[in-house]
Amino acid sequence: MQVIQLMYPHHIHPDEVDGPYSLALGFFDGVHRGHQKVINAAKEVAQQTNTKLAVMTFDPHPSLVLGGRKEAVFYITPLQQKIEILEAIGVDTLFVVRFTSDFAKLSPEQFVQLFVRDLGVQHVTAGFDYTFGSRGCGNMDIMKQLCGEAISVQVVEKLEDGDDKVSSTRIRGLLKQGNMEEVQTLLGRPYQTPGVVVHGDKRGRQIGFPTANVQLPEGTYTPGNGVYVVKMKVQDEWYEGMCNIGYKPTFKNPDEKVLTIEVNIFDFERNIYGEEVVIDWYKRLRDEQKFNGIDALIAQLQADKQQCVEYFAQQV
Repeated sequence: MQVIQLMYPHHIHPDEVDGPYSLALGFFDGVHRGHQKVINAAKEVAQQTNTKLAVMTFDPHPSLVLGGRKEAVFYITPLQQKIEILEAIGVDTLFVVRFTSDFAKLSPEQFVQLFVRDLGVQHVTAGFDYTFGSRGCGNMDIMKQLCGEAISVQVVEKLEDGDDKVSSTRIRGLLKQGNMEEVQTLLGRPYQTPGVVVHGDKRGRQIGFPTANVQLPEGTYTPGNGVYVVKMKVQDEWYEGMCNIGYKPTFKNPDEKVLTIEVNIFDFERNIYGEEVVIDWYKRLRDEQKFNGIDALIAQLQADKQQCVEYFAQQV
């Protein structure tokens, strides 16, 4: 997949753009089933018209520019992970548009000229609620008017699951609750976070449950605190395990608020400090809790591990 970084004002080089394209438009945080519906609609047109499938996304999140937010934005799929997912879907070209104050001021007419026509787009697909141009004043009806007969436009209606639409906002709420099973239903895959194994306090190995302390990339949406059924990929191999997200209240001073993500990989004894890993999240087992002593903690960890083993046995 070709990844092309764009800014406004930008200069398109002929050797960069290799259309014509069937283009899917959206921010696509999470690349959930609703997003996949939009991208697959564009893919069908690409196949029918013998054009290339392109996706246009934006970085950073528009709210950082439009809303003047000072706090960090947490992504379901940070940009690099989004790129990997889109490549697996079969996207030919990904346009990553730098979302800046100047870009946000573009009129709908300017956006269509610069980021649709000038890129060699023959077909545009977006969700029913997609907006563009200054203050989001352009909608899909305006997109159709501006594209005219030269560029076809397709509007994809919302995808519902249960009584509500599949959305990034809904998924974030479920992640906060730790409802990983419903998150998996909405994403069409387990929630996944990349990370790096860093040094911890090594208490786990002292009680027979050695853990990998995983540091997630800045801006990654972390599930709510608790104990989870997980798998972790280490050096291209997947291992079953369990994970605790929290502040280790049995050992730590409650005033020392340092969040840790610790994965106990079953039947695994290698030293993996510094390794880049990936965690797949399957189910939340319980809240993090403070135990009266080491024996009570070990007994609970043994019970947690048994639940994880049974969970994976049922998936076969």
